[in-house]
Amino acid sequence: MSETTKTVNYFEIGAPDPEAARAFYGQVLGWEFGPAGPAGYGTVHENAGGLWDTSEIGAGTWAVFYVGVADIHASIAAALANGSRTVLPLVDNGVILFSHLADPAGNRFGVWQRKSAV
Repeated sequence: MSETTKTVNYFEIGAPDPEAARAFYGQVLGWEFGPAGPAGYGTVHENAGGLWDTSEIGAGTWAVFYVGVADIHASIAAALANGSRTVLPLVDNGVILFSHLADPAGNRFGVWQRKSAV
């Protein structure tokens, strides 16, 4: 993920059938996919995004964009104060902190911050 804050700089696709997602996006957009790791997550189109295999976690399908933020806790609080709701609570994957939120209309988006900046 890019270090730029307040800019859309990463995306993820969640799919219970990641092979079908790879085939679709590969054929339609010419994207290439890295191998999925043990958690079912792999890179998309030269690390511009990621593809989750959601079949094991029962998380369904989604396409979400991420915005890098300088203070993830303040950003989540501001979103919630302005009508957002939490879709995926704050996650610490060891390198970054991230969360999925839904705007007041229900559109899903993500915020992230590198841990070294916390």
